[in-house]
Amino acid sequence: MDFLIPFTTSGSLVDCVDKKLLVVLRDGRKLHGVLRSYDQFANLVLEDTVERVYHGSAYGQTRHGVFLIRGENVVLLGEVDLDLEDDVPLQQVNLEQLLPFYHQENEERKVREAHKAKVLYDQKGFSKEGGEGDGY
Repeated sequence: MDFLIPFTTSGSLVDCVDKKLLVVLRDGRKLHGVLRSYDQFANLVLEDTVERVYHGSAYGQTRHGVFLIRGENVVLLGEVDLDLEDDVPLQQVNLEQLLPFYHQENEERKVREAHKAKVLYDQKGFSKEGGEGDGY
């Protein structure tokens, strides 16, 4: 019955090699690229990588080529369905048009996260990230 237990280690990425993935990083960046390699820590090597910035129904992108991602920075990854990718109702625009919105959203997110961290520290006793008591 061991074959019914899901395989949840980085080895489960083997089916994703040579497929186009969307990877969301801890800092909010969204990368699209072809997974070429990975290791036991879920460090990823993406090829033909583009970073996309979204706002509303528009997106802008910048090319990065080969990209190495440290596994601890990955929040989410998923395979892009190439048949459905063109049906997504998004319009590509020049990245420079979206950057002011992107920076504003990032600043608002930082303020929200700082407020949340303060509440967790003051009311619940959680340590601040990177602060005393955060080591393992």
